[in-house]
Amino acid sequence: MNEFRRLLEYAKPYRGRLALAVLGMVVYAAGALGIVYLVEPIFDGVLRANPQNVRFVAAMLLCAFAAKGLGAYVSSYLMTDVGQRVVMDLRNRLYRHVLKQSASFFSRHTSGQLVSRITNDVAQVQTAASETLADLVRESVTVLGFAAYLVFLDADLAVICVATVPLVVYPLVRLGQRVRSTTRRGQEHQEHLTHVAAEGLTGHRIVKAFGAEERESARFSAVGASLYRTNMRVTAAMSALPPLMEFIGGIAAAGAIWYASIKITRGELTTGQFGSFLFAAFSLYAPIKKLSRVNAGLQQAIAAAQRIFEMLDTHSEVKERSGARALAPLQSTVEFRDVAFAYNDTPDKFILRHVSFTAQAGQVVALVGLSGAGKTTLVNLIPRFYDVTEGALLIDGVDVRDVTLASLRGQIALVTQENVLFDDTIAANIAYGAPHASRAAIEAAAQAAHAHDFILEVEGDYDARIGERGQRLSGGQRQRLAIARAILTNAPILVLDEATSALDSESEQVVQAALVNLMRDRTTFVIAHRLSTVRHAGLIVAIEDGQVAELGTHDTLIDRAGGVYARLHALQIMDEREETH
Repeated sequence: MNEFRRLLEYAKPYRGRLALAVLGMVVYAAGALGIVYLVEPIFDGVLRANPQNVRFVAAMLLCAFAAKGLGAYVSSYLMTDVGQRVVMDLRNRLYRHVLKQSASFFSRHTSGQLVSRITNDVAQVQTAASETLADLVRESVTVLGFAAYLVFLDADLAVICVATVPLVVYPLVRLGQRVRSTTRRGQEHQEHLTHVAAEGLTGHRIVKAFGAEERESARFSAVGASLYRTNMRVTAAMSALPPLMEFIGGIAAAGAIWYASIKITRGELTTGQFGSFLFAAFSLYAPIKKLSRVNAGLQQAIAAAQRIFEMLDTHSEVKERSGARALAPLQSTVEFRDVAFAYNDTPDKFILRHVSFTAQAGQVVALVGLSGAGKTTLVNLIPRFYDVTEGALLIDGVDVRDVTLASLRGQIALVTQENVLFDDTIAANIAYGAPHASRAAIEAAAQAAHAHDFILEVEGDYDARIGERGQRLSGGQRQRLAIARAILTNAPILVLDEATSALDSESEQVVQAALVNLMRDRTTFVIAHRLSTVRHAGLIVAIEDGQVAELGTHDTLIDRAGGVYARLHALQIMDEREETH
């Protein structure tokens, strides 16, 4: 029940609404009880054609129905309102928490899994928060009211009716446990289904290119079938409760009728009293039946809440230290001091080892090496997507772990090979890192990125929406928007991770011209596949097997026979010659 208590914590800000909802439930229970109470005067007075009794009882009956209806409306509306607010807060917190995780967290979880936690699991909790919890409180109050009234009418008959309750408790608990475990498996299947669907839809071009539509459909159907079987197990467990309740209730009713007939014969019970008792007993069945479903619903919610809180209890490996201060704007150096790095799940396998070099402010630093050498991992340490395992990364002599993440990342602009653009307008994408920028500043950044002309050719120009991941634009156009975004951010440190490797020659020339404008007066770390693009770098760092093999300029490194840079340069020249033949 720890998860259930944690869920209730989210309802604390809405205590006032909850109190009004509970008041509505009390009014609902009082109205329902009032209807049952009026059965006795109907049988013993109204049916004897006493006009005075008829008017009074009719008026009271109307009041009871009105109270019950008003209480039902108020309690249902307010409980749903509180439930929706709780779920909204929970969903927002979960999404914000996930976004703040480190890069290694996202490498361990697929986007489909995370989306499933945020949507499907929270939706399961939403049902409990807005419906199940309301039923739990409202029907519990009603059951207590009816039970008290049964005891008031005839304690002996009440004992006979409740004698069968223990027969319900054990199967209720067992079925609840089964529902919880099965629901968790169902949520896992739902998560897998979301993941498979996301993969197929985002990779639709590859799916079509390889004629894999049927294979992907079969894969989706297989996961869907597993989800169906799991859901049906939950349905089987929940569907077993109502007939069980009806049968046990029938036993209690039969016993009550038998005993009541004896008491009526003795004159110890009137027909009206027994009618009222029997009506109350049957009225008691409906809320008890709902409560049996409430338990199953709560078990489903707890299973989903466990998965949600597991995610909320996952803490980022990259943490902001207590007392972290804001990083001052870069003035002199970015230094890698004997840096080593290994992922947390493979602490003995170092990706980087003994990396040491210093970049001067305004200098272009090129990182070169074969694929898998550790270049991208190295630049990912600068904005603290990961933390160094050993050594230190310093900016102007300050360890980046001692400053706030916001101030650190506010000084870094990133342009990668596969740039992420959002399904928004061109202007909004350019201004993503500076959301309050003026239209004039946005257009100036676009002009510097050589994007202004093609933007004007798009219908709607800067207000045109570009689709998911900018799919309505070409690769070169998307890259220029990413460069414009970096220019507008005006960060002193720039990271270019193979920003032109996926472009054709014509697009690359335009993007390279835009990059010249972007790199001006910035400390730039460049990962480049084509060495021709880094020959004018102030410092070239050749990485091999996670270590710095060479440091220097193009002219000094190219003359080192057998050196890493010289070998890479020779291989690339050979490849280019083969391409021309």
